[in-house]
Amino acid sequence: MTAYVIGDSESLERIPIGQPIANTRIYILDRASNPVPIGVAGEIHVGGDGVARGYLHDPELTSQKFVSDPFGGDPAARLYATGDHGRFLPDGNIDLLGRVDDQIKIRGVRIELGEIEAAVRAHPSIQAAVITVAGTGGDERLIGYVVPHDGALSSSDLRRFVRERLPDHMVPSSFVLLDALPLTPNGKVDRRALPTPDPRAEREGEDSAARTPTEQALAAIMAEVLGLDRVGIHDNFFELGGHSLLGIRVVARVRKVFRVELPLRRLFEEPTVAGLALEVVKAERAGDGPVTPSPTRRVAPGEELAAQLADLSAEEVEALLGTVADLSAEEAEALLGTIRAKRRDERVTEEF
Repeated sequence: MTAYVIGDSESLERIPIGQPIANTRIYILDRASNPVPIGVAGEIHVGGDGVARGYLHDPELTSQKFVSDPFGGDPAARLYATGDHGRFLPDGNIDLLGRVDDQIKIRGVRIELGEIEAAVRAHPSIQAAVITVAGTGGDERLIGYVVPHDGALSSSDLRRFVRERLPDHMVPSSFVLLDALPLTPNGKVDRRALPTPDPRAEREGEDSAARTPTEQALAAIMAEVLGLDRVGIHDNFFELGGHSLLGIRVVARVRKVFRVELPLRRLFEEPTVAGLALEVVKAERAGDGPVTPSPTRRVAPGEELAAQLADLSAEEVEALLGTVADLSAEEAEALLGTIRAKRRDERVTEEF
């Protein structure tokens, strides 16, 4: 239904699917069947002479996928809802983002798995890649399964590569290297056959045991928050499945145990026990005192903080965030989005 010509000198990380062929019309629509602006994602719909009458002997599926065409002027005309997610580029070409079924929400943020897969496959050492979600109940994390061409490839290198192209909430927390992706008999990726990720598989450093009482305490805090039996001093908190909300719990416990001022930003800058221990020692030597509680609501101990966040109003959340130094506007908005999502959970069903 579309075509795109690649020039000899053209170098693209992401090849679009092109523009409609003759006698074909392409629309990208939102959930209310309205056209979306250029650059905004929606479901791809096909109209024109090439649209079939429907599915043979399947009137229910036909009614779902072949919808009325409000743009062609013919009341009998139909659009085919492809189930593909895409967007128009400024030059008129269409960027395919993946399947609608691959669109998910993690901690209140909508994520396109296909867009992440495309970014991972752009790495010169990657032959194939698929992204899945592990965990439930607010502890979801993205897992990348990759097939490298050859040579050694670390999870940290891949995360750094993807972070240069996508926002942090779309960067997989860990990667699993495979010789080949498992396939179903019809040649599609068999996601159910993908192995369970082992967060300890690619840990770096020869000696991961804690060397000081400070490192021992920090390792215990991270392990408890992440639900792991042990965390090494060189293990990356975010590669083990950590995220912003869990990071707040870690920082809250660190402040309680060590009685020092430690901004949340420090955990993003030093996401290992070894690095965070140096920051705690610096704070102790500088004589930084404990955190001053919010004037409108007490900052709860770490084990209670995540649960109480869901019960706060937007104003109370702002007051709470005011006690966490160096928190960026993006992190604050992400946290508020998570709280709103928790309140809507099980009450609103979104349809694409």
